[in-house]
Amino acid sequence: MTTRADAIENVRQQFHSGEFLAELNRRVGFQTQSQEPLPGDPLRAYLVEGLQPAFEELGFSTRVIESPIGKGPYLLADYREDPSLLTLLSYGHGDVVGGMVGEWRDNLNPWQTTTKGDRVYGRGTADNKGQHSINMAALRAVREARGGKLGFNAKFIIETSEEIGSPDLAEVCESLHDELKADLLLASDGPRLSADRPTIFLGCRGGVRIHLDVNLREGGNHSGNWGGLLANPATILANAIAALVDHRGRMKLDVMKPPRISNQIRVALADVEVEPTADEPQVSENWGEDGLSAAERVYAWNTLEVLAMSSGNIEQPANAIPGVARAVLQLRFVVGTEYEKVVDAVRTYLHANGFSMVDVSGQQRFGASRTDFDSPWVSWAANSIRQTTGKAPAILPNIGGSLPNGVFAEGLGLPTIWIPHSYPGCSQHAPDEHILLPVTEEALAIMAGLFWDLGEMPRKS
Repeated sequence: MTTRADAIENVRQQFHSGEFLAELNRRVGFQTQSQEPLPGDPLRAYLVEGLQPAFEELGFSTRVIESPIGKGPYLLADYREDPSLLTLLSYGHGDVVGGMVGEWRDNLNPWQTTTKGDRVYGRGTADNKGQHSINMAALRAVREARGGKLGFNAKFIIETSEEIGSPDLAEVCESLHDELKADLLLASDGPRLSADRPTIFLGCRGGVRIHLDVNLREGGNHSGNWGGLLANPATILANAIAALVDHRGRMKLDVMKPPRISNQIRVALADVEVEPTADEPQVSENWGEDGLSAAERVYAWNTLEVLAMSSGNIEQPANAIPGVARAVLQLRFVVGTEYEKVVDAVRTYLHANGFSMVDVSGQQRFGASRTDFDSPWVSWAANSIRQTTGKAPAILPNIGGSLPNGVFAEGLGLPTIWIPHSYPGCSQHAPDEHILLPVTEEALAIMAGLFWDLGEMPRKS
């Protein structure tokens, strides 16, 4: 009789034999950059050549679904074992950011994996090919241990436009609403809290971009002749930003702030330490909202950041007062924030406080959503991870960044559990993207344990 330990041993064997890394190398080889698409349709090739055969070997039926707005295609994989069993939905994305060829250490090729020490370099190793490949390998290990069965039904949707904001994922999932019915979303993306601590997060923060434009006149005017006579748009812009956020990053408008952090979330984050490694940026002292821990600031609070600003030519500044100044700000927000009111509130506040010349516009780029801490799936996942690793996982209300969690949590009405397999220093979206071998081995074991435990759950009545 096979056991949970057998499934975990199966997946460890895939890792130690080199089989897992060889498969990952094949998938990294598809140059699936969606922000600057390459000729030959590598996005489609990744789904058809890179994933479809692997899913079909696991007993899934598969089909490619076209984007309704002409973006990257989707792969839907469906495994049906017994209608009385629980159904898992999982998600991943096959697209990556640009390869940035020539910018990697030692001139590494981003389109193939290279192992140096404990690091496996390659574009997509962390975001997200490596992560959904880990989950697929764990499924295979459980299926082999159970003699060709999983003990549950499973569905995967893999998109190829996540790096351009998943522009039609919600529309596609709505059109597939009945086909995507499930009991749980269990997926992997983003980083762990740290390399040595398994992590569960339940959703994501949302984001609103706020554009501030001060357009006073065409061209520049000599600063000696006109200084003190002409309003300077850069000076106005700097002060407008300072009216919204102070020199320590503290937001000044209440509408930008979330509701009070609940005791439940405070307790959950009490043992969460944000401790960057030596090669990561170090946490700034005396920055951000007063009275909050570092974990609360990034996982339970809102932040207003200046993403970009410009006026004049910083490379070759002229002795002239510029005519235009622009800035793009971003509010990252948690569930409960009245984000729909933010742009109008900023405009009203600035115009009422002497900044009527500042044009304010904005756009919600992604929403905030999360599963409730009281969901039984949270404790189930935590207990499974603890059994596999002997470690208590960090449980975060949401990741600090963005994921299309709302499509599943709100659009499909599913509890959402995310188990990330990378770590904060993985250099995703930059040269030298990599995964860590110890984290990868542990992640394979974690997912095999989770999938085994899912197959042990009672049948639906």
